[in-house]
Parts: sequence; structure tokens; C-alpha cells
Amino acid sequence: MDQQLFADIYDAHARAVYAHAVRMTAEPAGAEDIVSLTFLEAWRLRESLDEVVNQRAWLFGIATNVIRNTRRAARRHREAMARLPPPAAVPDVADAVVSRIADATHAAAALAVLHRLRRTDREVLLLYVWSGLGHEEVARACGVAVGTVRSRLSRARARLYKLTEAHLAEPAAPRNAPAQHTAPRTAREGTL
Repeated sequence: MDQQLFADIYDAHARAVYAHAVRMTAEPAGAEDIVSLTFLEAWRLRESLDEVVNQRAWLFGIATNVIRNTRRAARRHREAMARLPPPAAVPDVADAVVSRIADATHAAAALAVLHRLRRTDREVLLLYVWSGLGHEEVARACGVAVGTVRSRLSRARARLYKLTEAHLAEPAAPRNAPAQHTAPRTAREGTL
């Protein structure tokens, strides 16, 4: 069969096949796919067209089979999808961003008030938290007992928490304002 003859068959029957597909599926967009698949299958079977008495009926038969196959494939796909485990919940990245901002704010505030800790407490805290040493290693580095390290660390954490919260509660100074004179530190607050 030559291409022009097949193009003539398409021109003569494509609308009727489309209407048949819409009636069968009730989906105009899906019917367009059915028409395409119907004429693709008809092209594949074009050698048997010489034996066809009614081209329109032959095309409707092909379209009906295409619709059945499409429905069967869709049903199998739905069943396969239903067997899959539900997708894992995706965490909201906004929560992580807010948490990082809050952590960074707290870390900056802690660094800003760190100098207000006693020297011995600050040393233990820095060795344990920022340097990653264990209690025994901090005790050796500072030349004190492990129990002393634990008590200093506990005191330093509690004091740093209070100082950090107080610092965060202070209103921010305007950027162009001159620095305020701060009260002198006591001997207990120490220096870096």
C-alpha cells in the first residue's frame, strides 16, 4: 500500500475514529492518543487492508482493541503503584534554615559573652566543647581532678546560658551609634 492511499484513509476516517474513542473513553485528550495508536497499528497491518470490506469498521475494531489495551495497561500500572510503599515524608527545609539561623544567633551571642566567664571555667569549657577533649583529657591539660573539671564545666555551661540569654534579650545597638562605655569587669569574670 502506498503512503498516499493510507493518507486518504486517515483523512476519510480520523474524525469518526476520534468520535468513537471519545464515546468509549469519555476523555477527549485521551481520545487523541487512541487515534494516533489506532492509525499506527493500522499502518502496521496495512498489508491486510486489501481483504478489508469496510475500512471504517476495521479501524473501529483496531481502536476498540487499542482502548482495551490502554485500559489494561493503566490498570496494571495502578496496581503496581498501589503495591509500592508510600513515599517517605520529605522534611521541610524551612525548618532547617530557621534552626540554623537560630543556632548561629545563639553561637554568636555565646561568643560575645564568653569573656565574662571565670578564666578557669572558660578554659574547661573551651577545651571540652570547642577542642573536643574528654573529661580526663581536660583534667590532664588543666592539672586538676576530673571531678573539678565536671563541676567547672557544669558551672560554665549554666553561667554561659544565662549570659547568652541576657545578651539576646538586649536591644540591638544602632549601627551608627558610638559604643557605650561598659562597666569594668570584676576579677571573677576574667579576661580572655
